[in-house]
Amino acid sequence: MKRVIQTANAPKPVGPYSQGIQADKFLFVSGQVAIDPAKGKIVASDIRGQTAQVMENLKAILQAAGYTMSDVIQANVYLSSMTLFSEFNTEYARYFDKEFPTRATVGIELMPNALVEISVVAYKE
Repeated sequence: MKRVIQTANAPKPVGPYSQGIQADKFLFVSGQVAIDPAKGKIVASDIRGQTAQVMENLKAILQAAGYTMSDVIQANVYLSSMTLFSEFNTEYARYFDKEFPTRATVGIELMPNALVEISVVAYKE
C-alpha cells in the first residue's frame, strides 16, 4: 500500500515532491523548513523559533496520516551552521517524550533565511 499525504496545516510543497508518503506501516515525511503554512513564508528569524515551526509542520503531516511524534523512528536534521546545534537541540527535545528517534545532524547550505530543515520517518503497527 502506498498513499500520498497532503494537509493544508503544513506548507505546500515548493517543488515536485509530496509532504509525505505512507508505505505500508512506514511514513516518510519530506524535509520541512520553518514556513508558516498560513502565511507561506518563514516567520521566525532565530533557531528556536524556526525549530518550533518545523516541528509543528512535521506534526501536522504526521497527524494527517494518523501518526504522532512518538511514532517517529528516524530524523534527518540539516542546520545552516553547526554553531546552532545546542539551541536547536534544546527546542527539538521538547517535541518527544521519553524515547527519542535515531538522528543524523549535518551542517549544510539551506534555502535563503532557513536555519534548519528536518525530514522524518515514522512507523506505526
